Amino acid sequence: MLQSPLNPETILQQAVLIHDAGAVQEAISRMADGISAMLATEVPLVLCVMGGGVVFTGQLLPQLQFPLEFDYVQASRYHGHIHGKQLTWKVRPGDQVAGRTVLLLDDILDEGVTLAEVKAQCFALGAKQVVVAVLVEKELGRNKPVQADFVGLSVPDQYVFGCGMDVHGWWRNLPAIYAIHG
Repeated sequence: MLQSPLNPETILQQAVLIHDAGAVQEAISRMADGISAMLATEVPLVLCVMGGGVVFTGQLLPQLQFPLEFDYVQASRYHGHIHGKQLTWKVRPGDQVAGRTVLLLDDILDEGVTLAEVKAQCFALGAKQVVVAVLVEKELGRNKPVQADFVGLSVPDQYVFGCGMDVHGWWRNLPAIYAIHG
């Protein structure tokens, strides 16, 4: 298990830059173009997976070229730790997904357990289609229970933070993506 450094500045100083802010912005713009082309004739319900998905969602939404409705879900397996545990729901998808195309936005596709469950809940409530877009996908070298339709960037199998992803609750606000060194 990762030992927590003394302070957030130490974490950042010891981290390795994976994708700079420019690469992140280019990826989001590219994804917005692809999502806009796919959903041009839809009025989807966009669901942000809180809290990690909020930074990505806030940057992506203004670039989408179609009308949409917005809401959020909140489920987590991390609870302040760096390894996932049992999924806990704070806010589940609502009945408004019935008969709708849902655009599900999250910061990272890691093991895929949380996103797979959110997607399954949307279908269980009657969604006609669920499109998944993630800012980053972690390269684990094994199959995941869900695939993203749109992926901005790939990251190595390391603990990453920035752009909505946190480390010990800190640094979600960074415009670039970093990995814990070691």
